[in-house]
Amino acid sequence: MTSIDLSEYDVPGRGRGLADVVRWRYLLRLLIRKGTATRYRNSVLGWTWSYVKPLVQFFIYFAVMGVIFGMDRGTDNYPLYLFSGFITVQFFNEAFGNATSSVVGNKALVKKIYLPRELFPIAATAGAFVHFLPQLAILLVVAFVYGWVPGILNLGAILLGLLIIALIAFGLGLLFAGINVRFRDIENFGEVIRQLATWASPVLYTWQLIEDHLGDVMLYVYMCNPITVAVELMHYGFWKPTVEEHAGGWVGFAPHFGQHVGIAIIISIVIVVIGQVTFRRFESTFAQDL
Repeated sequence: MTSIDLSEYDVPGRGRGLADVVRWRYLLRLLIRKGTATRYRNSVLGWTWSYVKPLVQFFIYFAVMGVIFGMDRGTDNYPLYLFSGFITVQFFNEAFGNATSSVVGNKALVKKIYLPRELFPIAATAGAFVHFLPQLAILLVVAFVYGWVPGILNLGAILLGLLIIALIAFGLGLLFAGINVRFRDIENFGEVIRQLATWASPVLYTWQLIEDHLGDVMLYVYMCNPITVAVELMHYGFWKPTVEEHAGGWVGFAPHFGQHVGIAIIISIVIVVIGQVTFRRFESTFAQDL
């Protein structure tokens, strides 16, 4: 009996993971365009909400931490310090949250046709970056008001900080998106992580407070958080050029910061790899679970 060579056929519901994204990049562009176009559909203010919502949250944090708790008096140019860290965490929260629900949110496509399912978390992360740009524009205006004149190192720190945030958000989003299809509780767990993100990084306060109150050991553990490293890089990029190096101004990075940058990059890459492996583990049953 003649055997039939089936080696050229793909296993149903499975592809080559992230390697397929390059081949399907035209569809990725469509998904990003769809996400940005439908975000404020039937909204009167439209894209204005991308400015209004973060500004309202910023003023609440500034009123509480800056005015009531006195951080504005102890930290030079505190509004710039606060806003540069705040929008960094907001970028993570939106990218991570959107990526987590991206497969479930596109269940109609998943159930009807085959396409690399990794496209959904990637498109969600890219879409979050598009909506981050209006906040970045506001930050640039505020920075220039404070006399921001960046150097090459400052600009490099900003790019590196955004890269770390994008990697960690995408990696966690990929991980949670795969599990979320079968176990919807994971989306609620992701919400808890997003609520903690602002407080677990030096956004509302400085890293020196961690050292003063918890000691060197806890500071080292604290700085192993990739989001913390990214926030400090953004502070270096936007806030440092506007303040003097004295008490209340720039006092330097936390000890062993170069080491922490390397750790943050490694952790981010490892999480992307773990996310991809986990995503592919659940991918074969997406249609049935949805």
